[in-house]
Amino acid sequence: MNILEKIQNIPIEGNIYTDKLHTTIYATDASEYREKPLAVAVPKTVEDIRKLILFARHNHTSLIPRAAGTSLSGQVVGSGIVVDISKHFNNIIELNISSKTVRVQPGVNLDELNAYLKPHHLFFGPETSTANRCLMGGMLGNNACGLHSLAYGSTRDHTQSVKVLLSDGSETEFGELTQSEFSVKLKQHGLEGEIYRQTANILSAKANQMAIRKSAPKASIPRRNTGYALDLLLNTAPFTEGAPVFNFAKLLAGSEGTLAFTTEIELKLLPLPPKEVGISVAHFNTLEEALQANLIALQFKPQAVELMDDIILNCTKNNIEQRKNRFFVKGEPAAILIIEFARDTQEEILKLASEMEKAMRKKGYGYHFPLLYGNDTKKVWTVRKAGLGLLSNIPGDAYPVSLIEDTAVDVHDLPAYIADFKQILFKHKLSSVFHAHIGTGELHLRPMLNLKNTEHVKLFRQLLHEVALLVKKYKGSLSGEHGDGRLRGEFIPLMVGQQVYALFKEVKAIWDPNHIMNPNKIVDTPAMNSSLRYKVGEPVREVKTVFDFSKTEGIQRAAEKCNGSGDCRKSHLWGGTLCPSYQATRNERNTTRARANTLREFITRSPKNNPFDHKELYEVMDLCLSCKACKSECPSGVDIAKLKAEFLQHYYDANGVPFRSWLIANISTVNVLALWVKPITNWVFKTDWLIKPIMRAIGFSDKRKIPLLSNSIYRNQIHKWAKKQNSEYPNGLVYIFNDEFTNHHDSHIGIYTIRLLNALGYKVTIPNHTESGRTYLSKGLVRHAKKLAEKNVSLLADLITEKTPLIGIEPSAILTFRDEYPELVGKPLQQKAQKLAKNALLFDEFFEREAKAGRIKPTQFTNAQHTIKLHGHCQQKAIASTSPTLFMLGFPKNYVVSEIPSGCCGMAGSFGYEAEHYEVSIKIGELVLFPAVRKTTNSTQISAPGTSCRHQITDGTGKNAVHPVEIIFNAISRKQNKPLITHN
Repeated sequence: MNILEKIQNIPIEGNIYTDKLHTTIYATDASEYREKPLAVAVPKTVEDIRKLILFARHNHTSLIPRAAGTSLSGQVVGSGIVVDISKHFNNIIELNISSKTVRVQPGVNLDELNAYLKPHHLFFGPETSTANRCLMGGMLGNNACGLHSLAYGSTRDHTQSVKVLLSDGSETEFGELTQSEFSVKLKQHGLEGEIYRQTANILSAKANQMAIRKSAPKASIPRRNTGYALDLLLNTAPFTEGAPVFNFAKLLAGSEGTLAFTTEIELKLLPLPPKEVGISVAHFNTLEEALQANLIALQFKPQAVELMDDIILNCTKNNIEQRKNRFFVKGEPAAILIIEFARDTQEEILKLASEMEKAMRKKGYGYHFPLLYGNDTKKVWTVRKAGLGLLSNIPGDAYPVSLIEDTAVDVHDLPAYIADFKQILFKHKLSSVFHAHIGTGELHLRPMLNLKNTEHVKLFRQLLHEVALLVKKYKGSLSGEHGDGRLRGEFIPLMVGQQVYALFKEVKAIWDPNHIMNPNKIVDTPAMNSSLRYKVGEPVREVKTVFDFSKTEGIQRAAEKCNGSGDCRKSHLWGGTLCPSYQATRNERNTTRARANTLREFITRSPKNNPFDHKELYEVMDLCLSCKACKSECPSGVDIAKLKAEFLQHYYDANGVPFRSWLIANISTVNVLALWVKPITNWVFKTDWLIKPIMRAIGFSDKRKIPLLSNSIYRNQIHKWAKKQNSEYPNGLVYIFNDEFTNHHDSHIGIYTIRLLNALGYKVTIPNHTESGRTYLSKGLVRHAKKLAEKNVSLLADLITEKTPLIGIEPSAILTFRDEYPELVGKPLQQKAQKLAKNALLFDEFFEREAKAGRIKPTQFTNAQHTIKLHGHCQQKAIASTSPTLFMLGFPKNYVVSEIPSGCCGMAGSFGYEAEHYEVSIKIGELVLFPAVRKTTNSTQISAPGTSCRHQITDGTGKNAVHPVEIIFNAISRKQNKPLITHN
């Protein structure tokens, strides 16, 4: 039996995968490294982990513990068995309010933990920029610090105890020990006793003590993660008189899973900070000004001081989500400092911020100092947290690489250190990004390198070697919070000397004599420029595509924009849509990251002429709902919906188009035929014993209801309403796009739209056009969608202007003009497509524009009271915004509207109808949307602009949702005492 067969037979309750898809997905993290594991294990119990440890021990393989996979130093890539604890080890075990401690499993998410603690007025202090997806096991492994380490320190500082499985499978817990308790441990049998005895021997030797203290970073540097924390253990009571008590948890924090496998963590908690928080965003003309101003800011005792340079700030301009959040930026600063104050009153904050600004201006530092409170502070931090992902928006193969992003020096040494670092850059003719934790002496320095280039791969190593020497000159720490992993491990001997490095190796051998615990990290690491993500010297594969990928210089680079930061792993609790199928399943294979990395893998490494012809790609794309959230919420803007559509077209080229996909794509044609016998068609759709066998045969879930055909076709009805239009339309002409969904299923909404616009003073025309192509795009028939796009652009581009826009009421259809058309049509039509895209508006956007211009007035609507809950369409949230919808629904004087904080509804066109996707579809709805709808009273009206969303709400809750246009039409009809339209 070979090793893979043996792995598959490990008797665990969880899952083990050895297939190509899973080993591809887990071959990378957020670092520059790639190494395919033997297998991936997803344990359910501690006993599962014990079995994996014993298997690795007896079969001479290794285990690589993995949490969220956001490590930047290659900690969770390796050739053994990756053990993913994120799915099942996510329980908060016990909260002790009196002792202010909490016991958690390593898969607990930081933001979710703090949400759980908030009602008890407690929180866990260290906050990483990845807080909405990072897990406590990863924070412990890397000794994470984060944005507020100036106030709260590192994970190590707040770790009380750690329960682990040792490399022999035995279970123990490491916590604080008095000297007498420590003495008892020295007499204990087994591996645990041996660990205590040999560690005591190391730390008792005078020569070792001198070497450890000499090699340690300056005591004034709070961020210190280089190697194993022997200096901290040395400064405890058994070895240093009057020091704190001994606790092996201090060593395990920052050990990167190389010593033991963590199963529980006891954390110390803090009282919630003052409620009043203010952020001063100081703008500077040079980076050097910001470095000096940082020292002034620190004199005023802020909670945090973070730096962002112009490279990152410029990246925010091209990101859909961050464009909305960068409102505080004035001019073109070379750098900004985000300086946060938390005090009891805004008056205190204002006084501190004013005095700080005065002190900076006196020195000639800074030109703009906006002070922000409330929700605006969240937007500032959102921009800051997006920094890493935003860097992937830089086009081309050279990008800011994760290399020197973790060095820490004394904050007073930082200006000189950066000046020296710039000299290194100048020597090599390189530029760099500067950002992050300036307040604690750690800047994330990311030089621009092309790791597909042989010379740059050599330079990758040379730069870190030179910087290591520079950090040593300032007696700093090569790693401040991201750990050594395989990136910095090679340079630990240089930083600490051979004697202390030999002690580090001894520590590893004591805890893990068989080297099964995440080997080749921290010690015995291979060359740091080996096992990189990209094949060095290999040209980028040119793939002929239907979509235009020239903005990213090809489809391969479009996939490569994913840097593994894992924003797609965030919980549904924090708003946003990304990524619906991951939120419902918590499986890594259903993340945007997994899809992008798998696509990149096959484009670059497939031997086939058609690199898309792989079932693994089909499998990983299967649960993508094409919600478009990745295009806006992923800081890197990885548009998986576009990549999926392109992939499917090429996959179908090789394997044929499935009948169900063909049927859904051509549903408009089918509906036209069905309209000839509409009464019979609708009768069949409503008759379960007839329709359910048909649905099952096609591959639809028989738990769904098929949408009925409308009583009237919108396009034909326009003639009726056009006759009623007179010349008295003071607000001019608008064009309506008669989308395929409204045309065949929701004609009444189309008629409402025309009558509403007429009543508001607009003449309405439906121009000559064809369907949007949305159904073809959703099922991957991109070539046909391209023909429709080109036809629509040809018909409409010269007709539609800013004054006479094209208005749509189905978001997925009208936003196709704005999102896909400019990159779908041929080059001769691209300029026209871009012009058309600018003037293709959602009805809500048009309404808001006209109302703000004074052409639509509140007096035109009823004064009656009404309460509305809105579920926004996922593509609208990604490509446009729901703000205009909220504006419109709240426009009548006494209409009160609020938005349900839901992501994708889960239906996503045909996705929720497909039998194999039904359960996931319902799970997505149950995350936020369905519970929120069920809680509404009968007096509250549910509104949703998407036709699929409305059907999902009805199927999932039994309640009906209406289109926003219906609500506004009824509001004006009530005012005018006109009868409402009825429909079947």
